[in-house]
Amino acid sequence: MLETGEFERVGSSKTHRVDVRIFSATNSNLGTEVAEGRFREDLLFRLNTIEIRLPALRERREDIPPLAMHFLRQYAQRYRKQMTGFESSAMQVILDHPWPGNVRELDHAVERAVLMAQASTVKASDLALRTGREGAPRLEEMSLEEVESFLIRKALARYQGNVSQAASVLGLSRSALYRRIQRYGL
Repeated sequence: MLETGEFERVGSSKTHRVDVRIFSATNSNLGTEVAEGRFREDLLFRLNTIEIRLPALRERREDIPPLAMHFLRQYAQRYRKQMTGFESSAMQVILDHPWPGNVRELDHAVERAVLMAQASTVKASDLALRTGREGAPRLEEMSLEEVESFLIRKALARYQGNVSQAASVLGLSRSALYRRIQRYGL
Protein backbone atom coordinates (compact mmCIF):
# COMPACT_ATOMS: atom_id res chain seq x y z
CA MET A 1 0.00 0.00 0.00
CA LEU A 2 2.85 2.40 0.77
CA GLU A 3 4.33 1.88 -2.69
CA THR A 4 1.26 1.46 -4.93
CA GLY A 5 -1.51 3.20 -3.03
CA GLU A 6 -3.64 0.06 -3.41
CA PHE A 7 -4.83 -2.53 -0.92
CA GLU A 8 -7.32 -5.35 -0.52
CA ARG A 9 -9.28 -5.90 2.67
CA VAL A 10 -8.78 -9.25 4.36
CA GLY A 11 -11.14 -11.78 2.78
CA SER A 12 -11.96 -9.53 -0.17
CA SER A 13 -10.72 -9.59 -3.74
CA LYS A 14 -11.70 -5.98 -4.47
CA THR A 15 -8.74 -3.59 -4.78
CA HIS A 16 -9.13 -0.16 -3.17
CA ARG A 17 -7.08 2.91 -4.11
CA VAL A 18 -6.05 5.44 -1.52
CA ASP A 19 -4.14 8.69 -1.62
CA VAL A 20 -2.51 9.09 1.79
CA ARG A 21 0.57 10.56 3.36
CA ILE A 22 2.21 8.88 6.33
CA PHE A 23 3.63 11.03 9.12
CA SER A 24 5.57 9.27 11.83
CA ALA A 25 7.67 10.36 14.76
CA THR A 26 10.27 8.75 16.96
CA ASN A 27 12.83 9.72 19.53
CA SER A 28 15.12 6.91 18.35
CA ASN A 29 17.89 7.16 15.78
CA LEU A 30 16.43 4.91 13.07
CA GLY A 31 19.79 4.53 11.30
CA THR A 32 21.19 3.03 14.50
CA GLU A 33 18.07 0.95 15.03
CA VAL A 34 18.40 -0.51 11.50
CA ALA A 35 22.11 -1.22 12.03
CA GLU A 36 21.33 -3.06 15.27
CA GLY A 37 18.49 -5.04 13.69
CA ARG A 38 15.65 -3.46 15.66
CA PHE A 39 13.98 -1.68 12.71
CA ARG A 40 13.37 -2.95 9.19
CA GLU A 41 15.54 -1.17 6.63
CA ASP A 42 12.97 -1.57 3.83
CA LEU A 43 10.31 0.09 6.00
CA LEU A 44 12.67 2.97 6.75
CA PHE A 45 13.25 3.50 3.02
CA ARG A 46 9.49 3.54 2.39
CA LEU A 47 8.73 5.96 5.20
CA ASN A 48 11.73 8.27 5.04
CA THR A 49 10.87 10.62 2.18
CA ILE A 50 11.39 13.79 4.20
CA GLU A 51 13.08 13.77 7.58
CA ILE A 52 12.72 16.63 10.02
CA ARG A 53 14.89 16.51 13.13
CA LEU A 54 13.41 18.44 16.01
CA PRO A 55 15.83 18.66 18.94
CA ALA A 56 14.62 17.99 22.47
CA LEU A 57 13.23 20.99 24.34
CA ARG A 58 16.32 21.06 26.61
CA GLU A 59 18.40 21.72 23.45
CA ARG A 60 16.31 24.73 22.40
CA ARG A 61 15.78 26.74 25.56
CA GLU A 62 14.78 29.83 23.56
CA ASP A 63 11.52 28.05 22.62
CA ILE A 64 10.45 27.52 26.23
CA PRO A 65 9.01 31.00 27.07
CA PRO A 66 6.85 31.32 23.92
CA LEU A 67 5.61 27.73 24.30
CA ALA A 68 4.80 28.33 27.97
CA MET A 69 2.84 31.48 27.06
CA HIS A 70 0.98 29.61 24.32
CA PHE A 71 -0.05 26.89 26.78
CA LEU A 72 -0.96 29.51 29.39
CA ARG A 73 -3.34 31.28 26.98
CA GLN A 74 -4.81 27.97 25.83
CA TYR A 75 -5.54 26.69 29.35
CA ALA A 76 -6.64 30.06 30.70
CA GLN A 77 -9.29 30.12 27.96
CA ARG A 78 -10.27 26.46 28.51
CA TYR A 79 -10.68 26.92 32.28
CA ARG A 80 -12.10 30.45 31.98
CA LYS A 81 -9.40 32.08 34.10
CA GLN A 82 -7.97 35.55 33.62
CA MET A 83 -4.24 34.78 33.41
CA THR A 84 -1.73 37.38 32.24
CA GLY A 85 1.58 35.56 32.42
CA PHE A 86 4.30 34.19 34.67
CA GLU A 87 6.08 35.85 37.58
CA SER A 88 9.81 36.17 36.82
CA SER A 89 10.63 33.52 39.45
CA ALA A 90 8.15 31.11 37.82
CA MET A 91 9.69 31.66 34.40
CA GLN A 92 13.14 31.06 35.91
CA VAL A 93 11.93 27.73 37.35
CA ILE A 94 10.59 26.83 33.91
CA LEU A 95 13.91 27.71 32.28
CA ASP A 96 15.91 25.79 34.92
CA HIS A 97 13.89 22.59 34.55
CA PRO A 98 15.54 19.87 32.37
CA TRP A 99 12.25 18.89 30.62
CA PRO A 100 12.90 15.15 30.18
CA GLY A 101 9.28 14.85 29.02
CA ASN A 102 9.83 17.53 26.37
CA VAL A 103 6.97 19.75 25.17
CA ARG A 104 4.32 17.37 26.54
CA GLU A 105 5.74 17.79 30.06
CA LEU A 106 5.79 21.59 29.66
CA ASP A 107 2.19 21.48 28.42
CA HIS A 108 1.04 19.53 31.48
CA ALA A 109 3.08 21.67 33.89
CA VAL A 110 1.48 24.86 32.59
CA GLU A 111 -2.00 23.30 32.65
CA ARG A 112 -1.44 22.27 36.30
CA ALA A 113 -0.18 25.80 37.10
CA VAL A 114 -3.25 27.43 35.53
CA LEU A 115 -5.49 25.15 37.57
CA MET A 116 -3.59 25.81 40.81
CA ALA A 117 -2.99 29.55 40.40
CA GLN A 118 -4.92 31.82 42.76
CA ALA A 119 -3.72 35.02 41.09
CA SER A 120 -3.65 36.34 37.53
CA THR A 121 0.01 35.39 37.18
CA VAL A 122 1.59 31.98 37.64
CA LYS A 123 3.89 31.75 40.66
CA ALA A 124 6.79 29.29 40.95
CA SER A 125 4.86 27.32 43.57
CA ASP A 126 1.95 26.87 41.13
CA LEU A 127 4.24 24.95 38.78
CA ALA A 128 5.23 22.22 41.25
CA LEU A 129 8.55 21.74 39.42
CA ARG A 130 11.91 20.95 40.97
CA THR A 131 14.82 23.23 40.15
CA GLY A 132 18.41 22.10 39.87
CA ARG A 133 19.21 24.20 42.94
CA GLU A 134 17.17 22.02 45.31
CA GLY A 135 19.73 19.22 45.45
CA ALA A 136 19.29 15.68 44.18
CA PRO A 137 15.66 14.72 43.62
CA ARG A 138 14.29 11.66 45.35
CA LEU A 139 14.53 8.53 43.22
CA GLU A 140 10.85 7.64 43.63
CA GLU A 141 9.87 11.06 42.28
CA MET A 142 11.89 10.64 39.08
CA SER A 143 10.84 9.17 35.75
CA LEU A 144 12.87 6.32 34.26
CA GLU A 145 14.51 8.78 31.83
CA GLU A 146 15.40 11.14 34.68
CA VAL A 147 16.95 8.28 36.69
CA GLU A 148 18.99 7.10 33.70
CA SER A 149 20.19 10.63 32.91
CA PHE A 150 21.05 11.22 36.59
CA LEU A 151 23.08 7.99 36.83
CA ILE A 152 24.94 8.74 33.60
CA ARG A 153 25.84 12.24 34.84
CA LYS A 154 27.06 10.78 38.16
CA ALA A 155 29.19 8.11 36.43
CA LEU A 156 30.71 10.64 34.02
CA ALA A 157 31.48 12.99 36.90
CA ARG A 158 33.03 10.17 38.97
CA TYR A 159 35.38 9.24 36.09
CA GLN A 160 36.07 12.84 34.96
CA GLY A 161 34.24 12.37 31.66
CA ASN A 162 35.97 9.09 30.75
CA VAL A 163 33.22 7.40 28.69
CA SER A 164 34.88 3.97 28.71
CA GLN A 165 35.03 3.81 32.51
CA ALA A 166 31.53 5.28 32.93
CA ALA A 167 30.10 2.80 30.42
CA SER A 168 31.80 -0.09 32.20
CA VAL A 169 30.45 0.83 35.64
CA LEU A 170 26.96 1.35 34.17
CA GLY A 171 27.04 -2.01 32.39
CA LEU A 172 26.76 -0.42 28.94
CA SER A 173 28.84 -0.53 25.80
CA ARG A 174 30.59 2.72 24.83
CA SER A 175 28.28 3.14 21.83
CA ALA A 176 25.16 2.61 23.99
CA LEU A 177 26.43 5.22 26.46
CA TYR A 178 27.20 7.68 23.64
CA ARG A 179 23.61 7.25 22.33
CA ARG A 180 22.22 7.99 25.78
CA ILE A 181 24.52 10.98 26.21
CA GLN A 182 23.21 12.34 22.92
CA ARG A 183 19.58 11.55 23.82
CA TYR A 184 19.79 13.42 27.13
CA GLY A 185 21.97 16.23 25.83
CA LEU A 186 24.74 15.54 28.36
